[in-house]
Amino acid sequence: MRQCNNLVFAILLAGATLALAAQQRLIPATPAQAASQTVHLLVSVTDPDDRPWAGLARDDFKVYENDRPQAIASFATTDEPFSIGIILDLSASMTSKLEAARQSILGFIRAANPEDEYFVVGFNDRPELIQDFTNSVETIQARLSAVRTGHRTALLDAVCLGLAKMKEARNERKALFVLSDGGDNHSNCSEGELRAQLRRSGVKLDSLGIFDRIPRMQEERTGPWLLNDLSEETGGRLYRGDGLVEIAEHISTKLRNQYVIGYQSSDPTMDGKWRKVKVKIKPPPGLPQLTVLTRTGYYAPSQ
Repeated sequence: MRQCNNLVFAILLAGATLALAAQQRLIPATPAQAASQTVHLLVSVTDPDDRPWAGLARDDFKVYENDRPQAIASFATTDEPFSIGIILDLSASMTSKLEAARQSILGFIRAANPEDEYFVVGFNDRPELIQDFTNSVETIQARLSAVRTGHRTALLDAVCLGLAKMKEARNERKALFVLSDGGDNHSNCSEGELRAQLRRSGVKLDSLGIFDRIPRMQEERTGPWLLNDLSEETGGRLYRGDGLVEIAEHISTKLRNQYVIGYQSSDPTMDGKWRKVKVKIKPPPGLPQLTVLTRTGYYAPSQ
C-alpha cells in the first residue's frame, strides 16, 4: 500500500511540475527579463582639418548610454555600401544655384563607393521622388538635367519623404544628403516630428548649405541653424563655403571612412524611452586633437 501511495504521489508531482512549466511558458517576459537592445553606431573621427582619421582600435573608444559605460561587442572599419537619399532644394531661391547643386551631387557620387545606391527627392512647395533607387550615375545625371526651380520651400516634408523612402533600402548603412539654401516655409511636418523620425530611423544626415551672402527672407536667415540641428542629431553636420563640388566630394569621402561600433545595452527594460549615447576616444599619445561624431541617442524598444 505504501508503494502504491508513493507511486500516486510521484505521478501527481510530475503532473504538477509539467503544468507549472506550461504555465510559465505562457507568461510573457517582464521588461527586466527582456533581451538587451543591440545598438549599432556609425562613428566619424576627424582631425583638426576635418580629415577622416583611420587606424584607431576598439580599445581607443569608450561608449556611454545615459552616462553609463557600455561594453563594445563589435567593431569594424570596412567600407560597406550605403543607401543614400539625395534631397535637393528646387525652390525659387535656388534658381541661380541649381547648376552648382547638380555638379555637387555628381561630385558626391563620384567620390562614393561604386556599390552605393541612391534615390533623389526634389522639393519646392511639396516633395517629389525624382529618381527611385539606382546606382547609375548616368540615370541620375539625366534626371537632374530635367528639373526646374520655383515656388516655396517644404524642406521638412522632403526629409520626411526621404526617411519613408529609406525603408525600401537594401543596404544596412543609410544616409541622407541635403542640398538647400535656406529654411522651411511650406511644410506640414513640424521640426519636432521630423526630429523624432530622425532619432528613430538611425539614418545619418549631412547637409550642404548653398547660402546667399546676404539672406533676403527670415527662413533663409534661420536655415543654417535648422540644417545644422537636424544634421547633428544624426551624427552628421552642416557644410558650407566656396568650392561646393569639393565639399560634396569631401562629405562622400568621410561617409566611406567611418567606424561601426556595436554594443548590447546594459539596460534591458523595454520602456520606449529616449536614451542618450556618447562616444569618446582615448587615442594613443602623439596624435592630434580628434573630433568624434555619432548620433545623439536612440529610443529603447517598447513592449
